[in-house]
Amino acid sequence: MAISLSQTFLSINRQLENHVLPSENSSPVSFSGQKSQLGRSKSLEFATRQQQPRVPRVLSRTSESSLSSYIFHELEIERRENRGEGNHIVSPGNNNQEEEEERRISDVWSEIHGKDDWVGMLNPMDPLLRSELIRYGEMAQACYDAFDFDPFSKYCGSCRFTPDNFFDSLDMTNHGYNVSRYLFATSNINLPNFFKKSRWPKVWSRNANWIGYVAVSNDEMSKHLGRRDISIAWRGTVTRLEWIADLMDFLKPVSSNKIPCPDPTVKAESGFLDLYTDKDVNCRYCKFSAREQILTEVKRLLEFYKDEEISITITGHSLGSALAILSAYDIAEAGLNVLQESRVVPVNVFSFSGPRVGNVKFKERIETLGVKVLRVVNVHDIVPKSPGLFFNEHAPPMMMKLAEGLPWSYSHVGVELALDHKNSPFLKQDADLTCAHNLEAHLHLLDGYHGKGHRFVLASGRDPALVNKACDFLKDHYLVPPYWRQDENKGMIRNKDGRWMQPERPKLDDHPEDIHHHLKQLGLATEH
Repeated sequence: MAISLSQTFLSINRQLENHVLPSENSSPVSFSGQKSQLGRSKSLEFATRQQQPRVPRVLSRTSESSLSSYIFHELEIERRENRGEGNHIVSPGNNNQEEEEERRISDVWSEIHGKDDWVGMLNPMDPLLRSELIRYGEMAQACYDAFDFDPFSKYCGSCRFTPDNFFDSLDMTNHGYNVSRYLFATSNINLPNFFKKSRWPKVWSRNANWIGYVAVSNDEMSKHLGRRDISIAWRGTVTRLEWIADLMDFLKPVSSNKIPCPDPTVKAESGFLDLYTDKDVNCRYCKFSAREQILTEVKRLLEFYKDEEISITITGHSLGSALAILSAYDIAEAGLNVLQESRVVPVNVFSFSGPRVGNVKFKERIETLGVKVLRVVNVHDIVPKSPGLFFNEHAPPMMMKLAEGLPWSYSHVGVELALDHKNSPFLKQDADLTCAHNLEAHLHLLDGYHGKGHRFVLASGRDPALVNKACDFLKDHYLVPPYWRQDENKGMIRNKDGRWMQPERPKLDDHPEDIHHHLKQLGLATEH
């Protein structure tokens, strides 16, 4: 819906007259310190300084120049002027600013990657860790933004972009990664709400969906990070929360799905395991399982960059978080991250709003293998509380010991970073459950989180309007429409005859030619 500048100013003036502004009891709100887009000379300073300018930070066009950002800036200036505070917002941040500016991600990347289990980095919140969490969260968000979930599209269930222009198409040109391959999974499992299918009878694939990608940091980004980073991003479900009902909530040994775990008591949720390991030999895109796709690509990249410092960072949201944890465990269990001369490549997971994946034995096994997991959750989100509503890590040890053999006894893995959307003055307090689960909302909460008991202050200037891309979570007086992210004309274009039609897309790639070679080296040889 278009909105004129005159209408915008009228709306701003009405709000100022009626004082429709954030509550005076709310914590101070801060915004990016850029000049007004319409020439106004006044500007705001960050509530905390820009974090680590030496490290590339991804900002979409929306976050750099959106009309909503302009409205936010102008309203806050007027509010503070009316209170006689001027246009300067005092920083609550670091007293050792000069010392902080000397830090580089390249110097502390192993700590950010979880070398010491993030001890001392979460409370107060380490600014470099925050920026990295947001960056990897944006890589997971890209899976949603790139996914074609329109049932009227002939390409529904696929990625809207080719690997070569993936980040460019999402306004993430400076992200610093190149996609090395796409990941697909079969829909022949017990999680139907994870998949989307086209209503077109000649659909590109009847049994496959695009579920993520593998990317590698380029030379410039690798220099900033202090190592070559192999990143895997998994897509979550694009439906609401119906997928929780699809969980069989039944644990089974990971070895039953041919993952070579020496301990049969190590178990994971059956639906997650099936999604990760199942394949359809009659389908071009999922004739290899997601597991086979991941292991062969990681092996290829580790061999290619074996002479460099390397890390493996896996991220995902919601159900994608479960896949991230499973794939991290599998890479370590298979020993792929152990190179020549016993050099170990660290494997890390940045999980967002993820469910429990396995039992206590799974938790112990993944920790023994050295996989580090940092789970970002909203305390009001129901997904991290499932499965295992009754028998979980919060139950008394004696009860868990008695329930150890039950197929409903779960335990979270890794370290938890708990956020609370009620601390943000931008967000509605009474929003529905899907809002509390939204990934963009988690990234917004990260941006304002400085530690337990600290006030909520945006640290990087990330546009709060992004929260409403796919939900209705921002307070109405910010004038950001809910569910605003749409493809122009829903992807329809005019052909040379002036008729509206869906454009053709380049041929979808399936699997690299050398996948058989790497499968044989992994002992996973297949005839297909």
